[in-house]
Amino acid sequence: MTDDTSPAAEETVAEEVVRDTPLAERVEAILLIIDEPIGLIALAAAVGAPVPAVRQTVETLVDDYDGNGHGPRRGFELREVGGGWRLYVRDDHDDLVAEFVGGQAPARLSQAALETLAVIAYKQPVTRSQVASIRAVNVDSVVRTLLARGLITELFADSETGAINYGTTDALLQHLGINSLDDLPPISPLLDDGADGFDESTIR
Repeated sequence: MTDDTSPAAEETVAEEVVRDTPLAERVEAILLIIDEPIGLIALAAAVGAPVPAVRQTVETLVDDYDGNGHGPRRGFELREVGGGWRLYVRDDHDDLVAEFVGGQAPARLSQAALETLAVIAYKQPVTRSQVASIRAVNVDSVVRTLLARGLITELFADSETGAINYGTTDALLQHLGINSLDDLPPISPLLDDGADGFDESTIR
């Protein structure tokens, strides 16, 4: 009986250990709920593990999702954007996802969703934290809803913070029956920088 201690074998064992440890599960749990890319330091703090261990776990998950491990290639990928990491649907499935979302039965937007959509429409490009500052409430779930409805989209990630900047889509223009954002009522000058929220007297 021979003991296979080749570097390749040791690397394979190490990857399997990392993938099956609770750390990998904790990392995946955080990655599933974030709306913006998260840096390794912040991710390590969130899961309570050293940065090198989290870095190795992330690298292993990337390979796993890409099908470079023992499992199949996934329909999503773990991508580094703006110095942070986040799960994304693979580009191959963009049309499929768009068709699915577009085929969902339309539902009325909540007041919170309408207010968030208005802020994004007038202040775009705007980050989720800026929208939350203006509305003075957490907007994570509302932003996810608007993304799923195809009314807003991710424009770009801030090069320094990694924060995603959002903007509206052509689908919103179609729903509003206008040709461009220039056709929106000119109330943008009435919105402040978000430090104090909306001035109710200007929007009644």
